Amino acid sequence: MLYHLLAEFLGTGLMIVFGVGVHCDEVLCKSKYRGSGHLFAITTWAFGITISLFIFGGVCINPAMVLAQAILGDLPWSAVIPYCIAEFLGAFFAAMIVYVVYGDQFHASEGKIDPIAIRNIFSTNPPIRNLPRNFFVETFATFIFISSILGIAHNAPTLLPVGVGLLVWAIGMALGGPTGFAMNQARDLGPRLAFQLLPIPNKADNDWQYGLLVPGIAPFVGAVIAAFCMKGFV
Repeated sequence: MLYHLLAEFLGTGLMIVFGVGVHCDEVLCKSKYRGSGHLFAITTWAFGITISLFIFGGVCINPAMVLAQAILGDLPWSAVIPYCIAEFLGAFFAAMIVYVVYGDQFHASEGKIDPIAIRNIFSTNPPIRNLPRNFFVETFATFIFISSILGIAHNAPTLLPVGVGLLVWAIGMALGGPTGFAMNQARDLGPRLAFQLLPIPNKADNDWQYGLLVPGIAPFVGAVIAAFCMKGFV
């Protein structure tokens, strides 16, 4: 169990290093690749998740996937909470490390960049706040995400890391616009808490109402639907 928890911690952390790191690179002043755009960011997320899966093997790196695996009988229910905690902590500490890496850029950006843009480096937030629709989008995106991963694992297990990376890339391009496509509680809430605690001046409100409701709960709903659909279909 300890090995698996460490793998979840490190795998999720590495994913966040790539993901939050690319947002810092794209948003902050005096960053070499500032303004590179959403394609740059989504591609880095996709590659980062692929690398993490190649290194750490069959990790979930996502509480929604942990729940789906438990429903399908691939993980014991006793592992659900420990796995989720390990993933959350990995994401939290990785976001802290990325802040240190980009410390000079954060300092150079003080008073020059919209505080909401700084907040959005760490967490997902909708351009148009419509909680019922936002919740549906995250549920649907997670359903597509989890069910597709399960399908890839069933039909082409050796291609799983690459397949998941391509899947993240495609979902981000197709469904990322309304909410930023979290599909993963650890990915959103771990860095969101890091933003809350970091000494960043003039912070925007962290919007925990949105964070706990939409990226916090909707991915679980999507995962449950995906697990039962795949259980019946596959």
